[in-house]
Amino acid sequence: MLAIETSSSRRIGFACAIGAHTLWGLFPLYWRYLRHMDSVELVGHRILWSFVLLLVLVPCLLSAKQLGGWPKFRKALTNPRYWMVYTLAGAMITINWLAFVYAVTNDRILDASLGYYINPLLNVLLGVAVLGERLGWQQWVAILLAAIGVGVMTVAGGGLPWPAVAMATSFAVYGLIKKKAPLPALAGLLLETSVLVLPTLVYLSWLHSDGQGAFVSGTTTTRLLMLGGGVVTVVPLTLFALATQRVALSTIGVLQYIGPTLQLIVGAVVAGEPFGKWRIVGFAFVWCGILLFLIKLRADNAVRRALAQEAA
Repeated sequence: MLAIETSSSRRIGFACAIGAHTLWGLFPLYWRYLRHMDSVELVGHRILWSFVLLLVLVPCLLSAKQLGGWPKFRKALTNPRYWMVYTLAGAMITINWLAFVYAVTNDRILDASLGYYINPLLNVLLGVAVLGERLGWQQWVAILLAAIGVGVMTVAGGGLPWPAVAMATSFAVYGLIKKKAPLPALAGLLLETSVLVLPTLVYLSWLHSDGQGAFVSGTTTTRLLMLGGGVVTVVPLTLFALATQRVALSTIGVLQYIGPTLQLIVGAVVAGEPFGKWRIVGFAFVWCGILLFLIKLRADNAVRRALAQEAA
């Protein structure tokens, strides 16, 4: 019976992981409906409505003894170091959201896709620079190939694909900060958005008082889509949190490429963004780097399993 429950739990986790990454991959279609809005205002509403939704959801989960329960959460609220961690995390996730929303609403979805492709490699590089981790030659070659790919697109395209670089860098630093974070993802995101919500409200209030805010002057559809930004943000994160509790991180690492692949399809096919030969060459270098990275990851996991079996 235990084996059945474990197998069922894994299936649920796998479905949640696929669901989360699929939603992240398709969400450019959602944000494109708001491309008439200023990116900063759009991110402001994303922060605000995410905070409102989390303010309802997280207490319910804590009361149900999820997310570590109330005692752990209260302890975090009284710890200045935790607030510093989540303030830094909030700054990084804001940069990531700004770059992503700008890319999607300015016909640069392919840049967003590129950002999420190179993010895992930057995570590895940060592990070396900050945490003192060691890399095999395969991982160094993977990082080099990705760097060449970005370089090709920069030179051939006449400029740095900065949304991709900003997204990948900010999310890599965000992941590094979250390694030190004591709370589960949703509880942590509540603290991050609570740090951001006051300046966001000040900005949005000024915008609307000046008659520029799309929430007041826009259509009902625009308002509903802005309100839905909180759901769009929180739902895949909830699915991802459920998945990480049930599925091996190595599996999660492979599944994360569903998102940028779908974004690539959306950008090239649905949005009709130009995917010329030099961009193909650049992406090819990045894909080769990712493939080498995944091969190395699989080999490392096989070694760990073998050592664990010997120890048992």
